[in-house]
Amino acid sequence: MRIAILGLICLVNFSCTNKYKDVVNTEQDYQIIPKPASLEVANGKFLVDVNTKISADNALQNESNYLAEMLSLASGVDVSTGETGTIQLKIDDTIESEEGYSLSVSYNQIIVSGKTAKGVFYGIQTLRQLIPAATESVKSDELTIPAVTIKDRPRYQYRGMHLDVARHFFPVDFIKKYIDLIALHKMNTFHWHLTEDQGWRIEIKKYPKLTEIGGYRNGTIVGHHPGTENDQKRYGGFYTQEEIKDIVAYAAQRHVTVIPEIELPGHSSAAIAAYPSLSCFPEEPTIVTNNMMSEKGKQIIAEGTPKIVQETWGVFDDVYCAGKDETFAFLQDVLDEVIPLFPSEYIHIGGDECPKANWKRCANCQKRIKDEGLHDEHELQSYFITRIEKYLNSKGKNIIGWDEILEGGLAPNATVMSWRGTKGGIEAAKQKHDVIMTPGHSCYFDHYQVHDKEEKEKEPLAIGGNTTVADVYAYEPTPEELSEEDSKYILGAQGNVWTEYMETTDYVEYMILPRMTALSEVVWSPENSRNWEDFESRLQHFSNRYDAMGLNYAKHSIKEK
Repeated sequence: MRIAILGLICLVNFSCTNKYKDVVNTEQDYQIIPKPASLEVANGKFLVDVNTKISADNALQNESNYLAEMLSLASGVDVSTGETGTIQLKIDDTIESEEGYSLSVSYNQIIVSGKTAKGVFYGIQTLRQLIPAATESVKSDELTIPAVTIKDRPRYQYRGMHLDVARHFFPVDFIKKYIDLIALHKMNTFHWHLTEDQGWRIEIKKYPKLTEIGGYRNGTIVGHHPGTENDQKRYGGFYTQEEIKDIVAYAAQRHVTVIPEIELPGHSSAAIAAYPSLSCFPEEPTIVTNNMMSEKGKQIIAEGTPKIVQETWGVFDDVYCAGKDETFAFLQDVLDEVIPLFPSEYIHIGGDECPKANWKRCANCQKRIKDEGLHDEHELQSYFITRIEKYLNSKGKNIIGWDEILEGGLAPNATVMSWRGTKGGIEAAKQKHDVIMTPGHSCYFDHYQVHDKEEKEKEPLAIGGNTTVADVYAYEPTPEELSEEDSKYILGAQGNVWTEYMETTDYVEYMILPRMTALSEVVWSPENSRNWEDFESRLQHFSNRYDAMGLNYAKHSIKEK
């Protein structure tokens, strides 16, 4: 009797699976972003049901668990892992690209293969997009996946998103959500901007005042810079080292590398507020633009504490003193605590927007210029960056800096992040330095998303400028001015999210979506496959996933059918 019942169950399950064997799929079933290098449509659908099991090579247990959870949530069926399965995850050494994958779906089997675990993970992200978008929030009554054969690999090795948490601070849960979005888009790097004039966001145990004092400002300007008033509200926060370890581990499970940014020598007002001796002129009070200082800030200065955390946006003269050895000892101590938290090969050290006015009138800085045989303050900045680079190199790390680090001479092993257009990136590549392209005209997601003046007025406050989805999609990271040999130094591109005017997590989501989605195709897909009309059509489908995930996005940027 028991054998008969088991036989009947098997027969029912076989017939359920078999009924999808010859289903004809349509183009709408394959709306994938970023577009795969090769996609072959097939007939049939794979049914996720009680018999669905996942088997995986030993090196792929993380990916196996990730996929099992994803399918279980989408289908309402408990999809388990085991030694044999209708879904197989495999390491395949014949795949050329370290991040490449192949995906084969038929009515009765799914195989995801990659040269590495990272490739398999990206194959899973493609599989996710073959599942109806609604399953991101609502379980499917009968979850099916259309048959297909995909062979895919990324065009660029660096595919990043940046987030400034110093101007405005965001909780751990949102940082993880941001990392999930990076992974969904097959991007692989999270550039975490942790220190600024307006806030220091990373716990440094040797220097507790960095977060006790530097982590909070006593007010923030209202409206667009220079502001209409100060809101007089204490604002801030920071991440403990334990929270950072948790976030980095979470990212690693999704094959996202976290690169921290510790700004130097400029954008250092928060650190100087905590430790004024790091300034060229410790006794000179902080200047807040347009006299927009909070009443609390004025009180602190009146009571004899000259330095406060900045309360407005912009660039400020009070920077780290390059003439004091104390400055370098401090930064080395900070980096000694940062390095163990981040397995990344890179530490981003900023290097941008460092005014030289204080250095010009600082006796210590002028003595440094003379003692080191430097010509001017630009070479002093190069000395500063190179000294920090040597220290980080001695700890097994390499530096990334904004393109200002080219001024006065580029540090020997530095990677340049080109933001002031493409000139810096071109120059660095010609000098045989690695480059990450992130020019404002195409990769700054704090700009307005429309060109039309009337439409722009309907958008939330932004820093200025215009970067539409089409602008992002049209961007070509490898400048045509470079030779084939020099082009090899272009590692990829990154979207930057500066948060002066982004106070909430919803606001951040609105500003990155769908521009992040456009950039993901720019850095992943073959250049010759990019087609704006085709992308617009697929973006319609992808926006359904935004909706199901409960994301806030710029709906007016997506053309309705």
